[in-house]
Amino acid sequence: MKAATMRSVAMYAYSGILLAFILVPLLIIVPMSLTSGNSLAFPTPGYSLRWYQELIDDPRWFSSFVNSVVVASVSTLLSCLLGIPAAIGLAWGRFPGKRVVYAIVAAPLVAPIVIVGVAAFSFFASIGLTGSRWALILAHTALAVPIVLTTVTASLAGFDRTLVRAAASLGAGSATTFFRVILPMIAPSVISGAIMAFIISFDEVVVASFLTTGEQRTLPRMIFSGVRESISPAIASVAVLLVLLSAILLALIGWLQGRGARMRSRTAP
Repeated sequence: MKAATMRSVAMYAYSGILLAFILVPLLIIVPMSLTSGNSLAFPTPGYSLRWYQELIDDPRWFSSFVNSVVVASVSTLLSCLLGIPAAIGLAWGRFPGKRVVYAIVAAPLVAPIVIVGVAAFSFFASIGLTGSRWALILAHTALAVPIVLTTVTASLAGFDRTLVRAAASLGAGSATTFFRVILPMIAPSVISGAIMAFIISFDEVVVASFLTTGEQRTLPRMIFSGVRESISPAIASVAVLLVLLSAILLALIGWLQGRGARMRSRTAP
């Protein structure tokens, strides 16, 4: 066997083992969510859909899901409205301190999430917004903006700016150039960043624990409370649904990134 073939086989074997190490624990929760028993156990004594029905019948699960969707959707919208202009300014602008500005905006990515939660609680408590949905939305927006900024900045790095100059020479204004030229070209990166921002907000639990009350409880906080108070198989059912949702969104991100690469290759000189 040739050395190149052996390296290829070894790489595939290593990748398979690594994927199995990551995915097998996630797959185990599928039969656990279908258990007919009253506790999480593997192997299961039998199979039933009773715990998925429990998610439908218990209003707490539904209200926490709605809260998570609303918070994540609004946070994603705000992060795109803030992150896209910031990305254009940082990618194409020339001004002193640009790296410092980028580091400040990206700070929530590297700051410990507990520190972010404590700081957010202290700030919103001082202005009387603790326990409100808007406090959580704004905190999640601060966490999501760096994601949108990073993905859009990477797309703008390979953007052919002669298209912008061509649009300007034909009489297009700034708004027309943005919506008719720039945005369609960077749309895959924008959507990818928006999806990742949605996932981050939807799955976040630490900041939500600091800022939300029982009425504004999000789905991850509901899961965390359930694990701490009573380990119900309904938690495994929610986990299966969240893993499925994340897999679908990540697959969509991969497809969008491939589409963006094809678009850039077609416009390249």
